[in-house]
Amino acid sequence: VRPNNYSTFYDDHRQNWSIMFESEKAAMDFSKQVCIAKCNSSPALDSVLCQDLLLGEGQAVEGGDSLEVAYTGWLFQNNGLGQVFDSNVNKDKLLRLKLGSGKVIKGWEEGMLGMKKGGRRFLIIPPAWAYGAQGVAGRVPPDSTLVFEVEVRRVKLAKECSGSDGLSVSSRDSPAPSPVPSSDGFSSD
Repeated sequence: VRPNNYSTFYDDHRQNWSIMFESEKAAMDFSKQVCIAKCNSSPALDSVLCQDLLLGEGQAVEGGDSLEVAYTGWLFQNNGLGQVFDSNVNKDKLLRLKLGSGKVIKGWEEGMLGMKKGGRRFLIIPPAWAYGAQGVAGRVPPDSTLVFEVEVRRVKLAKECSGSDGLSVSSRDSPAPSPVPSSDGFSSD
């Protein structure tokens, strides 16, 4: 996935190809189908499949960073997207999570690493990285492969400390200064 509705990929001869789509939605839909095709062509899904839909801006998130996320989750059924089992997209509250804290399924912890603010990613998560053999009563059957579209709306870096001038400083190399955090610890934008 590249800016301005471009996608690039390699074919089986390692030749590089580029496609420009008419709209951001068309580019995202194509990327989702590529990820679903990868899943359907793998003999056994034993790790999380990640496909960027939008890259976002700023620093890539790491373990320990706090995020606010909009998401939709589907069951993977009949080789594609099945029933939606969870979503907060049309709700007022975003999901707050701290990467690496173990409060969300392992597939999210793994699949969201490297995302940036404003980024969207498509995740296909095998049962062992999701709810496993127990599932979730009434929502996720046992041994279900799950699909999520996640969007990082806000980020608070874990490695922020107070500099000698009293301003918030990020210990990571950053091309732009960190925004001053608001009272809830998230930047005002």
